[in-house]
Amino acid sequence: MSNPSRWVLINRLAEITGYSEDAVRHKVKNGTWLQGRIWRKAPDGRIFVNVDEFERWVESGRQLAAN
Repeated sequence: MSNPSRWVLINRLAEITGYSEDAVRHKVKNGTWLQGRIWRKAPDGRIFVNVDEFERWVESGRQLAAN
């Protein structure tokens, strides 16, 4: 499935990756994914995930968490 946007909402990431929306929110909330790199909050408060950085995280085999 093709995705023209690098930054997608949680529901779209769930569609293209197979992660549930709750699983994505959990990774955001618990710090598994680094804010500003894998995800960020838009001015309207919605959370967007960077698909390119998500793929790097998957390929890395490790967590990109804030220290």
